[in-house]
Amino acid sequence: MAGVDELVCHSGSCHCGNVKFTVLAPPTIEVWKCNCSVCTKKQNDHFIVPRTRFTLAPDSERHLTTYTFNSGQAKHTFCRTCGVQSFYTPRSNPDGVGIMPHCIDSNTVTSIVYREFDGQNWEQFIETSDIRSQSKE
Repeated sequence: MAGVDELVCHSGSCHCGNVKFTVLAPPTIEVWKCNCSVCTKKQNDHFIVPRTRFTLAPDSERHLTTYTFNSGQAKHTFCRTCGVQSFYTPRSNPDGVGIMPHCIDSNTVTSIVYREFDGQNWEQFIETSDIRSQSKE
């Protein structure tokens, strides 16, 4: 995990620009590729940050809607105008935010490291994964 002095401010948005945000994260981001049913359908690659490092722009909240399924723990928020999910609250990290790297608009990501998350076997995988640590300061 990066130290605070290694963080940069990334800015991002949905396609239509109604939902905008900033996030403090390293310039090299660790992106999770999950194979659960919804992540597979949406190609929901994401990196996770503590909620305190995520800021939703004023007026963006009113453009959001949320989809939940199964346990209802993951909150798949997306723009009600264009349908793009630029961030969400992961089941694995309810104290954090999952950010879609393809929704970062700033030229601040220097590289991406991909990791696999076995969402088809969620309960078993979460016990051996370090993903929960990524939403901690």
